[in-house]
Amino acid sequence: MRSRIRLVTFGALVAVAATAGVVVAQGRQGDTDDGGAPESILVAHGKDRRPSLTAEDWVTYADHVVVATAMAERETPPAQIEIDRGEGLTGREVTLRIDRVVWSREGAAEPAPTEWKRASVGWQFSEGDTANRTKMAMEDQPRVEAGHRYILALDWEEAKCSPGDEPEPAQWRTLGEGAVVPFDDQIIGRGEMEGRLQEPARARVASAGPGTRLEDELAGRGIEELSTALKAARPGVTVERFGPPSTSCA
Repeated sequence: MRSRIRLVTFGALVAVAATAGVVVAQGRQGDTDDGGAPESILVAHGKDRRPSLTAEDWVTYADHVVVATAMAERETPPAQIEIDRGEGLTGREVTLRIDRVVWSREGAAEPAPTEWKRASVGWQFSEGDTANRTKMAMEDQPRVEAGHRYILALDWEEAKCSPGDEPEPAQWRTLGEGAVVPFDDQIIGRGEMEGRLQEPARARVASAGPGTRLEDELAGRGIEELSTALKAARPGVTVERFGPPSTSCA
């Protein structure tokens, strides 16, 4: 059964997960480890902060493309206003170990990190009980769960101040929907996606051409093919970052 709910509290969490704006979530069924009934997953929709689907997008907007393993995660509590209201979101902070730097922009502002603590979506709770919760994921993106490996296209975002909001510190961010790719067993497209396990599928890209999603184009292949694709890609003309305007905090 599918359900649809509007999550007006989700803007800040979506922003750190590389998307922004009000989202809608729909119910899907996830995998279980014990072979029991599938776990319900709320899939949220949002807007990318930067273009992220093609090799050209990656070399235009990313500072580094890395392979990382999710080593651990911890829950981040909901805001007090959500607890008082009886519904809201519990987030996660996932610790990623950077295993390999696949590609770097010449003159990148910061060297690639060796470890990254990433804010990720967690659960939606309701009925006044934070334990009464449903797992959440972003549409067409991994949740980034401990024990899985991923390819990440990262860019360094300077500290910024948006009118009416708290200042945000400088930090690493993923570009958007296409910038986090499952990479279990060193195979592009294999692993966790939307909180479920998937195998790479290439049938849908038999006639890949300009604008093909990079993850689909390279599904089932290895890291060397990705490296070759990034080296062959040419940066495009950049556009302003998506989302509300901000100013320097300097």
